[in-house]
Amino acid sequence: MRENIMPETIKHKGWRVTFSGTGINLALGILYTWSIFKGAIRQSIEKGGEGAFNWNLASLNDPYAVCCIVFAFAMILSGKCQDRFGPRMTALIGGVLVGLGFIWISQTTSYFAWVLGFGVLAGTGIGFGYAAATPPALKWFPPAKTGLIAGLVVSGFGLASVYIAPLAQYLLGIWGLQNAMLFFGVAFLIVVCGLAMLLVNPPAGYAPEGASANAIQTGPSGNAKMDAMPSEMMKTRTFYTIWCIYFIGAGAGLMVIGSVAGMAKRSMGELAFFVVAILAVGNAGGRIIAGILSDKIGRRATLMIMLSFQTILMLIAIPIVGAEKSSAVPLLVLATFIGFNYGTNLSLFPSLTKDIWGLKNFGINYGIVFTAWGVGGFVMGRLSQMLVTYTGTYTSSFLTAAALLIIGAFLALTLRTEKVHEQVIQKEAALSYGGSK
Repeated sequence: MRENIMPETIKHKGWRVTFSGTGINLALGILYTWSIFKGAIRQSIEKGGEGAFNWNLASLNDPYAVCCIVFAFAMILSGKCQDRFGPRMTALIGGVLVGLGFIWISQTTSYFAWVLGFGVLAGTGIGFGYAAATPPALKWFPPAKTGLIAGLVVSGFGLASVYIAPLAQYLLGIWGLQNAMLFFGVAFLIVVCGLAMLLVNPPAGYAPEGASANAIQTGPSGNAKMDAMPSEMMKTRTFYTIWCIYFIGAGAGLMVIGSVAGMAKRSMGELAFFVVAILAVGNAGGRIIAGILSDKIGRRATLMIMLSFQTILMLIAIPIVGAEKSSAVPLLVLATFIGFNYGTNLSLFPSLTKDIWGLKNFGINYGIVFTAWGVGGFVMGRLSQMLVTYTGTYTSSFLTAAALLIIGAFLALTLRTEKVHEQVIQKEAALSYGGSK
């Protein structure tokens, strides 16, 4: 009797870990609501008076840009922590750091305090929580579901603004910016630390349905060579190609996400937060759909499609965002698709990392790959704000992003397909098998 129940119980545990990771990301995705907070800071600067923010307008994106790059580089440390101490401890550290960061900035209007509190402290916490969410979920399921599970877990991060954007707008109206930050700090401290207790790795020797125990222990192919150490991974040309593509794809999307509320202000006024929420729906949908699609047609093909589509959208954005009498509908459609394409990056690149370099050191390996996301967000976020401040339009930002995305699509062409990679692995396995005979 127990033998029949056990597989079902383990299966349910895998889904519980998956959705716990999704829940943690639903809290940590507050990063994507920065454009709402930035708007409130801008209003305070323009209004002036006692207790107002006194920042240079060109530096409005700095806490967000710093948060992106700190988040990314924290993924290296947190990935190593996840690999060594497990997801539960790693996520707990993340919850505490995010909570403390938001509580700190709720007490000050200082530029440097916000850069340190939101950018460094909360950014590090987001890195720890995010690093802990995906690896344990992937370990409960077979390689054929890698894209789907990765997409589901990270979809929470993209979907967060659907509820955080309107909630933030409401809290800003009744409490003001700093009390809203205090609320988020306390709430996410409780939520992330609570869900962290549900993150567990499978027991030793566990093999999900459709995969052998050897495949789980040594990588998706069952070949020990697939479990690359970080130093081995960084010696390959593939790593640098993937890093550059990730830098471009993520940077272009983060540039828009960090400023989307400001873009929508002219046509939607106080309802600009709605564009942030709509973009978040696209962001989350892109992560799930790209994950499923890449399981079917391959990571490279999916990546090339999304990079090409994002290039077209950046060019279309120029007349839509720059129009004197802009309509809300085209902007909403544009935000949805830009969010969708950006979201694909966050399921494709962890899946690529696992496919190529295995699960054993996935935490730290993906942490290193993920630095591309942070550098892209920092560079493009800072550059975009500077260009908008000095030119008064978003045209230069969109043209720069489009040019980089074209380069990214060509780089994606040079990636080895999964089919070729699998043939190499199968040949090695056959030689090994023949030698043992």
